[in-house]
Amino acid sequence: MDFFNIMFFINSIAFGVGLAMDAFSVSIANAIAEPQMKKSKMCGVAGIYAFFQFAMPMTGWLCVHTIAEKFTAFQKFIPWIALILLLYIGIKMIIECILENKKADSQIESDPAAKSITLGILIIQGIATSIDALSVGFTIADYNWLAALIASLIIAVVTFAICMIGLLLGKKASDKLGSGAEIVGGVILILIGIEIFVKGVFFS
Repeated sequence: MDFFNIMFFINSIAFGVGLAMDAFSVSIANAIAEPQMKKSKMCGVAGIYAFFQFAMPMTGWLCVHTIAEKFTAFQKFIPWIALILLLYIGIKMIIECILENKKADSQIESDPAAKSITLGILIIQGIATSIDALSVGFTIADYNWLAALIASLIIAVVTFAICMIGLLLGKKASDKLGSGAEIVGGVILILIGIEIFVKGVFFS
């Protein structure tokens, strides 16, 4: 089968856009929470999300070709995993913002570094927002390994671009939100977790 035709690339880009929407929203939330984020870190954040959006479809493709039965059983836990991870990060972000605001009210200067999104948090977010992309492994199951690899790379590139846009939008929004920015970011993460859960449990 000739995989590399115009529809192959259109479908891969469409997959990338669809799969990147949750990462896009999380990117906005992160930039809202960390408005001083430098361009180098923005590239790193988008790169982490892009990596997971590349890795998950490839992992799904490998599972389909090796342990398909066990992978199918695991799929029902995907929405729960995403919900738990994003609820944890969102609630943590809200609590930290409330505590920081209390310190500010007590005239204790807050440390800007405390608002920095850590690598550990980014990895958790990357997993939570891309874990549903495992299911793409079923969709591209008839691809050979090279076609699956290229499709996953296209998804990653699209994700990177979309997340960079999200980060830029989040930084602009943060200027208007002021001290409550992190709370808004945390709420966004919680809503994304609920959205992934509802979509995965009731509409899959």
